[in-house]
Amino acid sequence: MEEQLISIKVHSGEEKDVAVPKGTSAFNCLVQALGKSKAKKAIFVAINGDLKDVSTPLEGECDLEPIFPGDERALSAYRHSCAHLMAQAVKELFPAAKLAIGPSTDAGFYYDFDVDHGFDPDDLKEIEKRMKALSKRAIPIRRRVMEIDEAIEFFREKGEQYKVELLEELKGQGEREVSIYEQDGFSDLCRGPHVPHTGHLKVFKLTSLAGAYWRGDEKNPMLQRVYGTAFFTKDELKEYLERLEEARRRDHRRLGKELELFSISEDIGPGLILWHPKGALIRKMIEDFWRDEHLKRGYEMLITPHIAKRDLWKTSGHLDFYAENMYSPMEIDEVSYQIKPMNCPFHIAIYNSRRRSYREFPIRWCELGTVYRYERTGTLHGLMRVRGFTQDDAHLFIRPDQLDEEIKGVLDMTLYMLRVFGFDRYDIYLSTRPEKFVGTEENWERATAALENALKGMGLPYEEDPGEGVFYGPKIDIKIRDCLDRSWQCSTIQVDFNLPERFDVKYIGEDGEPHTPIMVHRALLGSLERFFGVLIEHYGGAFPVWLAPVQAIVLTVTDRHNEWAKEVKEVMRGHGIRAEADLRNEKLGKKIREAQLKKIPYMLIVGDKEVESRTVSPRTRDGVEHSALDIESMVRLIKEEEKRPFEDARERA
Repeated sequence: MEEQLISIKVHSGEEKDVAVPKGTSAFNCLVQALGKSKAKKAIFVAINGDLKDVSTPLEGECDLEPIFPGDERALSAYRHSCAHLMAQAVKELFPAAKLAIGPSTDAGFYYDFDVDHGFDPDDLKEIEKRMKALSKRAIPIRRRVMEIDEAIEFFREKGEQYKVELLEELKGQGEREVSIYEQDGFSDLCRGPHVPHTGHLKVFKLTSLAGAYWRGDEKNPMLQRVYGTAFFTKDELKEYLERLEEARRRDHRRLGKELELFSISEDIGPGLILWHPKGALIRKMIEDFWRDEHLKRGYEMLITPHIAKRDLWKTSGHLDFYAENMYSPMEIDEVSYQIKPMNCPFHIAIYNSRRRSYREFPIRWCELGTVYRYERTGTLHGLMRVRGFTQDDAHLFIRPDQLDEEIKGVLDMTLYMLRVFGFDRYDIYLSTRPEKFVGTEENWERATAALENALKGMGLPYEEDPGEGVFYGPKIDIKIRDCLDRSWQCSTIQVDFNLPERFDVKYIGEDGEPHTPIMVHRALLGSLERFFGVLIEHYGGAFPVWLAPVQAIVLTVTDRHNEWAKEVKEVMRGHGIRAEADLRNEKLGKKIREAQLKKIPYMLIVGDKEVESRTVSPRTRDGVEHSALDIESMVRLIKEEEKRPFEDARERA
């Protein structure tokens, strides 16, 4: 019987047509097209654009591209191969360890293990050492397809109960076969793809340990999670580890304690933030700016209660869709109440307190509303993931003809405020209609077009996220990038077709008939807690002058300079500058070092010369010394620096 040939287009710098027998591996096809030496360097292939193993058999005509180390398309799969390498090392060092899951992540990879022996940093070193030894052996990695019942029995015999649980779940979903990857006696359930052999896995580092509940449920066993990262080059790894170390230095939990900004007390409860005087002062300045800017732009302030009757959350749909994130109800006068997870229904209640006319629109209402949501203990993280937080919330009630202009206004305000806080790099996403949605297709199209037109009209680059809108409407998400190029979700603009219908929200139109307004939810900063955490890490605790809780501290050389120091402090406070004085009988060098550790922007040195000339000698927290200035000049200097972020933000608008 004549062998069937298939035509393959090989793309590697230039296009080549290759005819090979059906079933030929991608690798052998590359050998024919590129030569064995070059083909062996490929760690994956792209078949019609999909990443696959180099051993994948070619069953029909296709486009074939070799993927070499350094190709960003391969990084995630490369890291997943490193997770398997780590799991193999753990199984060799700790044979009783049970395997859970080991995915790649944006920063690297991790693997969860069920072990009696709690891993420690020394274990991490031994695991990494064994990984390097396995890498040097260039162990072939082979894919094997099994019927699902065979795979269940295979892992059951190995005592891998977590793999058995996953397989039984897949079987229940109708899966009939699965793939398993094997390397020198180590086997793992995996879709793949993986590198051809362990010798390709050279540049990796195990970074940390953590606990993690199986499948994220605290009712399940606590597992040991080992984190690692991997790159194609040593330089990339070095740069990443330096960024990681810088991130540790900037960790808001450490700085929050050192700078006395906030704390979390087990006596109060996890995920509940205690704002200390300096942190509360920064929060006040954030809130003052927020309120002033909203009033300038035609918003009105609301204040709403922290609890409401349980029936409100039935009407809003929260008890149907959000109950697991809400706290248990409380009984008051035989009526069931629940603490609020969101502010929206309260704003609607104010809207519905009287009949509204089309002439009143647009209505822009905002509130710094504190809400409470249940988050699992294992997910809590300083200020970034909490159980009680204050949203910078706002709701707009508008007519359809006002939608485009209002969205532009919200975007303009969002970007201005982010720039003032020092965030001028961000990624914008437009999330469109999901499969399950409420409202009419016509309204969805109109709302999505309004969001898109606003982005285009303002010249803002964005990515479309198809089908990722929430069920009640499309949205724009803005993720800011900090000084370490990390991405943080803060701002969101959401069109809502659901709540106006649930609460029968109406207005009387120009035609005298009732109409349903368009409702827009928006948050600029997200939660104040999370945003403050991002600010701490972005600035490393060295806040810009306008946000610094102490803007200047007067440092005396000896006790005989105390009276002048007190006068300087009081004059500066009289001009609205947040000033302190360190009058302790300590060496000046010690006072300077302590002020630098507190990250105070200006240290004002006063000695004999300064007392005589009624001046101060300024020194910045980064060690720059300035010529002596009189108090009025010093005040002007600080005031000008206070204004600069606002002026710069307007200029960049």
